[in-house]
Amino acid sequence: ALLIGLWSVWVSGVLLIALSLYATQRLPLSKNRIFSHTSFSDLDTPKITIFTAPAPFTGSSGTKQSLAIRSWLALSPQISVILFSQHHSAASFAKSFGSRALVESDIDFTFLGVPFFHSMVAKSRAFKSDIYVFMDTETILLPDFVLALNYAHNLDDDWLLFASPRDVPNFPFYLDEDRKHWLKDGQRIRIQEDTLGSNWQWSCCDSRMVIAWNNGVMPLHHGVLPPFLYGKGVYNHWLINEALSSGLRFVFDASWTISNTALGDSRRQSNCLVKSSNVSDIEKGSWEYDCNSHLAAVYGLSSLHGFNYSAVMKLVKCDGQYLLINTTEDFLHTYAYKNKSLWKRHIPNCWRSKTTLACVVRTIKTRNETSGCSLKDGSVHTKTLKLSFSLESLLAITADENKTVVLTVAGYSYKDMLMSWVCRLRRLRITNFLVSSLDYETYQFSVMQGLPVFNDPSAPSNISFNDCHFGTECFQRVTKVKSRLVLKILKLGYNVLLSDVDVYWFKNPLPLLSSFGPATLAAQSDEYNQTRPINLPRRLNSGFYFARSDAPTISAMGKVVRHAATSGLTEQPSFYDTLCGEGGSTRKGDNRCVEPGTNLTVHFLDRNLFPNGAYLGLWERKNVKSACKKQGCLVLHNNWISGRVKKLERQVISGLWDYDITTRMCLV
Repeated sequence: ALLIGLWSVWVSGVLLIALSLYATQRLPLSKNRIFSHTSFSDLDTPKITIFTAPAPFTGSSGTKQSLAIRSWLALSPQISVILFSQHHSAASFAKSFGSRALVESDIDFTFLGVPFFHSMVAKSRAFKSDIYVFMDTETILLPDFVLALNYAHNLDDDWLLFASPRDVPNFPFYLDEDRKHWLKDGQRIRIQEDTLGSNWQWSCCDSRMVIAWNNGVMPLHHGVLPPFLYGKGVYNHWLINEALSSGLRFVFDASWTISNTALGDSRRQSNCLVKSSNVSDIEKGSWEYDCNSHLAAVYGLSSLHGFNYSAVMKLVKCDGQYLLINTTEDFLHTYAYKNKSLWKRHIPNCWRSKTTLACVVRTIKTRNETSGCSLKDGSVHTKTLKLSFSLESLLAITADENKTVVLTVAGYSYKDMLMSWVCRLRRLRITNFLVSSLDYETYQFSVMQGLPVFNDPSAPSNISFNDCHFGTECFQRVTKVKSRLVLKILKLGYNVLLSDVDVYWFKNPLPLLSSFGPATLAAQSDEYNQTRPINLPRRLNSGFYFARSDAPTISAMGKVVRHAATSGLTEQPSFYDTLCGEGGSTRKGDNRCVEPGTNLTVHFLDRNLFPNGAYLGLWERKNVKSACKKQGCLVLHNNWISGRVKKLERQVISGLWDYDITTRMCLV
């Protein structure tokens, strides 16, 4: 009886355990349902689009980029590549890869041609794809990339994955002419992760990570993506951190299952913006990296400093099976794909396969070599952001082939109007512009927006820019800065088109303005009466004029600056009284005047092409843009209105606005 009783207890225990295991495996998944599988023959291969921004296409950099992109396209016919670039040779570079590589230039770039990451991400939505991938152009991908993305593609919920790069100092392989097979010393080989042996090391480089997400319903994170400079560090770590903090997507680390192989380059390793024993000569004092660090510190839900990836789920592959594991818990989690349904299994430590466990331990151990990776000192954001360019060097970089620059001057209260002006010029493919900031805040803002900005040391201080509009003492002081700057640039040998930020450009006016020839200053007229001459006294608008760098113009501008310095008015009366004589004594006809001391001709521009804010009541039209285009306007000045707020409202309501102040991007 005793034996029968013990036997009954034992059988009951076994049955209870079996029932518990069955119930555990039948439990439905929670919100973040995940799974694994080993075969993809019954699943559709997803369409994968890789987005990147290549560096200049010459020399060793061009060779590496070409090899890397060919390695991507060789993985699957479902992979296409989008190259963000404004470089003149980008089209021919992309053409060499066939129809699956395209160039996209319609995004925001800095004046140095560096694309903005937030603009790249926003533009990627215009491309239909199952999976979006962002990665560096000098990174080789191996076949496990497609396998891992095939796995991720079949997760039920929206997801984001990342994979840290592996630095390879010497990559001796290349693709054949058909881009289908890898060769070494002329012999065909099959590259797998173990092909590289131990000739690689983990890298903490932020800019060389692979980031991918599915085309799902949920956004990547709460809030907005800051205007990070692509390839300049921090933004990938920031994005991962924000995605985790927001909890909108399942985030996991695929560094063990995606062989993200970065071709060795010590120069580019210095751009990683991390602390690591694996990376030497980390660049310090770069405005681009400091700018990204500053943005990371002021945007988002939590600080990046000391961020730890140990709690993030890891995707590994052992015994031919994908496993998602959490090394901070006592359980190894696997997820099985069965009959189009998802089941979750928790495997106790004592029941794990010894080979699987050994594989997991070995895999994780290799990753722990980079556990000390962290961002640079979190105090970076407190630094003063400053471009490493003088006015002279900015002129040399931005001026066009005729040594002409477009100059604007702005204070902080006009920063949004400044950006709308910049976005409009970018839309017109005009890149030879410069910004002079009237205060520290505008300078910092412009640096973070990637503008060619310089700080004028002669600008007046203690100015309240919220009240700095036409008719105020502040306005009088600020306007005199513009003529001094123009004179300085003219003396440096550059022609200047001075344009206030409230001048909306419909077309590029430079071809017409350049046709006036030497010893001629072309300026907008402020006369609004249609029947009166446009060169009447004090009708010269100093908010839009073109001046050449020649002796008569420089001499005459010097007279204007000296006259304005002793005047209690704005610089505008000084322009007219100096160049056209008090009361218009040197007027010639209805649209010109001549400065007698220098023989400089002042040409008042046709108001139909260059209308001021009161001419023909254009700003009061129901459709301002349509009316101006019908008239043939090249520009339209938003003047003859008092107050910054009214000026801003009028321009936004009219539709002559090109900047999204929320996303910090130019409107499409």
